[in-house]
Amino acid sequence: MIEVLVVDDDTRVARVNAAYVGKVPGFRVVGEAHSAAEALCLMETLPRLDLVLLDHHLPDETGLTVVREMRRRGRPADVIMVTAARDISTVQAAMRLGALQYLVKPFGFAGLRAKLEAYADLRRTLDGGGEAEQAQVDRIFGALSAAAEPVLPKGHSPTAELVRRALFDAEEPLSAQEIAEGTGLSRQTAQRYLKLLERAGRAHLSLRYGDAGRPEHRYVWATRV
Repeated sequence: MIEVLVVDDDTRVARVNAAYVGKVPGFRVVGEAHSAAEALCLMETLPRLDLVLLDHHLPDETGLTVVREMRRRGRPADVIMVTAARDISTVQAAMRLGALQYLVKPFGFAGLRAKLEAYADLRRTLDGGGEAEQAQVDRIFGALSAAAEPVLPKGHSPTAELVRRALFDAEEPLSAQEIAEGTGLSRQTAQRYLKLLERAGRAHLSLRYGDAGRPEHRYVWATRV
C-alpha cells in the first residue's frame, strides 16, 4: 500500500480528498493535517509515509515551506501539490523543490485518480531497481506527464450535446440532478457525461457544501470560467 498524508487548511476539503484517495486501489490515507506545523509533526510520528498531497495556502506557512523543511529534515516522502495557487512563480518553485505533480483546485475524483495512478506506475518502475537504459529513463521521467486529453465516446454525440447545451446556456454552475431535470436524461447518464466533459477540459467542477456538510459537485462550461 502507498501511504498518504493529506494536508489542507479546509477540513471539509481534506475529508473529500482523503475519501478520493481511499477509492483508488493501492492507496491508504494515514493522516490528515490542516496546518504546516501539524503536517510536519505528523511526519515525525508516522512510521511510514510515501506521499503527501499538499495544499499551498496553509494558515501558518505555505506548502512550499513545508516541502523545504521536509527536505531539510531528510524526509524522503514524495509530494503532489493540490492547491488553488495558479501563479507561475509558485508552480516553478514547486518544481524546483521536487514536487512530482501539481493539481489545481477545484478538481473531481477523476483528476486526482489520474495523478495517483500515474504515481503508482512510477513507483512500480522505480521499485524494480537495477540500471536503466535511455528508453526506461524516458519512461520514468514521463510517468507523471499529463495524459492525453480524454475524448467523448463515439456514437454518443446527441447525449453529449444535450449536456453541453445545458451547461452552455446556464448562468450558474449546475448539478447532475439539475442537468437531468432539464434534459430528460437520467441522473446517472448526466453525471457520466459531466465527468467526461470535465476530464476533457470542456467543463469545470466546483464544490458546494450543503447544511449537512456534504459537498455537491457542480459544473460550469469551460468558457464561462
